Amino acid sequence: MNDSHELREQLAQKNQQLQKIAAQLKTELFGIDSVIDRVIDSVRAWVLLPELVSRPVIVCLWGLTGTGKTQLVRRLAQLLGFYDRFVEVQMDGFSNGASWRGAQSISGMLAQSGVREGEPGILSLDEFQRFRTIDNKRGELRVERYPDVWALLSDGRLPPALSLLGDIETSIAEAAYDAERADASDSKLRFKLRSWEAQELQRNLKLDVPLMEIMGWTPEQIQERLRAFRESGQQQWETDYSRLLVFVCGNLDELYEDLATSVEDCDSDADTFHAMTNKLSVIDVKQALNKRFKPEQVARLGNEHVIYPSLSRRAYEQLIEQGCARYARETEERCGLSFELDASVHEQIYANAVFPAQGTRPLFSSLHAILGAGLAKAALWALEQGAQAGSRVGLTADGHSLVARWCGQSHAIAAPFEISRLRQRNNADFRALLAVHEAGHGLVHALLFGRAPKEIKIHVASFEGGYNTYTSRKVWSRRNLLDSICTSLAGRAAEWLVFGAEMSSSGAESDLRKATETAARMLRHLGHGSRIGRSDVSTNSEDNVCTDVEASNTPIEALLQAEHARATRLIETHRDGLLALVDELMDQGQVRPARFAALVGLPLSTPEDALDPYAERLMAYRRKGSRAVASPMRPAQQKAVAGLEQRRLAGARKAGRNGNG
Repeated sequence: MNDSHELREQLAQKNQQLQKIAAQLKTELFGIDSVIDRVIDSVRAWVLLPELVSRPVIVCLWGLTGTGKTQLVRRLAQLLGFYDRFVEVQMDGFSNGASWRGAQSISGMLAQSGVREGEPGILSLDEFQRFRTIDNKRGELRVERYPDVWALLSDGRLPPALSLLGDIETSIAEAAYDAERADASDSKLRFKLRSWEAQELQRNLKLDVPLMEIMGWTPEQIQERLRAFRESGQQQWETDYSRLLVFVCGNLDELYEDLATSVEDCDSDADTFHAMTNKLSVIDVKQALNKRFKPEQVARLGNEHVIYPSLSRRAYEQLIEQGCARYARETEERCGLSFELDASVHEQIYANAVFPAQGTRPLFSSLHAILGAGLAKAALWALEQGAQAGSRVGLTADGHSLVARWCGQSHAIAAPFEISRLRQRNNADFRALLAVHEAGHGLVHALLFGRAPKEIKIHVASFEGGYNTYTSRKVWSRRNLLDSICTSLAGRAAEWLVFGAEMSSSGAESDLRKATETAARMLRHLGHGSRIGRSDVSTNSEDNVCTDVEASNTPIEALLQAEHARATRLIETHRDGLLALVDELMDQGQVRPARFAALVGLPLSTPEDALDPYAERLMAYRRKGSRAVASPMRPAQQKAVAGLEQRRLAGARKAGRNGNG
């Protein structure tokens, strides 16, 4: 009973410690609270009942660069008290803190660490995505470093380096041969273990002998040890690291590449990108891993895959607030001046430093470039104007520079606000054209899909133009595809209505390409036209497709004309909504979803994954029961069915005449 009570108290204390560690991590790492909770849950059994662990506990952390994967693992190891039993391996082959020989294998790295065989320890395998074992064509790649990592991930038991022991025996034999053919007094020919060889012998043979003593062994003594090792039971051969906590960390490009290229890095909205990356699952991870590793290797990584979403806008804002406060505090400690940073400084740092697809590294770099130099210059100016220790100096930002203010005086300080300058490069005519074009897209999309676009922007730094981003869909119905074509053509339709056909611009080229591609796919590939079979261009005689695409060109053009006309009618009907969006874009450069709904006065849903009401249609079909009537066939389908029936009846009559009926 006492033992049971003591165990409960120990478990409660350890669990309370984990809760405190989680709370501490959340104060240091912004925007990844859910990730921290997931990691803590993943290591809970390893912390609470380590005696039950019989194989390594593997936790995989996947995320974009600069999202805090490595920092989380290092800090967790420290807070758990494993800072002296923590090994970090850079899987790209540039590990630090180990000799050249030891760095060639995971066992070598562990042997030179504070982790002891059979005892708990923490191993971090960082940059794991670079340790690929297959190429893009699934051909096997030669792996020279860390070949024992897969054995470690399997059960934590590493076999000895038999090839190395064989090399030592070969060296002994060669030295003995050379000694027989030369002067026996030549001491240079006597075999001596080098330090790294002695260390490998000590580790692989599990010798409780000082290294200096091993280095002084004669060839005969070494041979005797090797012979005894080979004659021992196999259980003694393996090195037991089965109680390790292993973190596999990496950035899987295949997992994020489509998202990262959806819009340019500096123009993508952090919350939009956060929502997109937050939907990734373990299935997405395994699909990405299968492009870099063999299936059996992917299996050894287990199923505990923690995916880092990109940071939200609020997380970036917290990092900026924290960074600004630190720079202001450090500047005050050095020069005695107290700095008050206006919200405009935070806003300009966000606008010029946040690249959602690139994590926090660009932010920290820009913080230093903007405030490190800016506060120093502001302090120098204020001191020159007569400011004394304890004086309060204000700092604002206007999109072009930092502005220091003291005692009614102001001083502009050049700042690297390059992104803001790029966003403001468009003149009034170009902004008007962009605003009308993008407002047309956004308005028609909202009217047809019942959802505001995720983003509409015209002040873009990465290219001279604007863009809309829309809600993703798992399935596209025929109606959805038609609505998508209409949305693609709406920018051109808005230009025609507002500026006239003669002044419509070349900006619709990509829209026309997208609309044409969608229309062609509908009619040629998806069977949404008068023909059901797939039509395509092919030079391969084994492809079972209809290569007569000419017949579908006229229906495609007719469909495009019809959807352009529909887009025009929708915009004409909602003229006030279009102009409200145009004004917002001209003034702010962007329209957020909540603001969009207020401007156009439409009851719009939150931009999330959407589907047509298939479940509702199924229920309606069930209610019809046996009286359900099939949907009417198209004329071409009716003609085909009638032809089949006529051929069937003709065949039956012929069979009857032949006496086979």
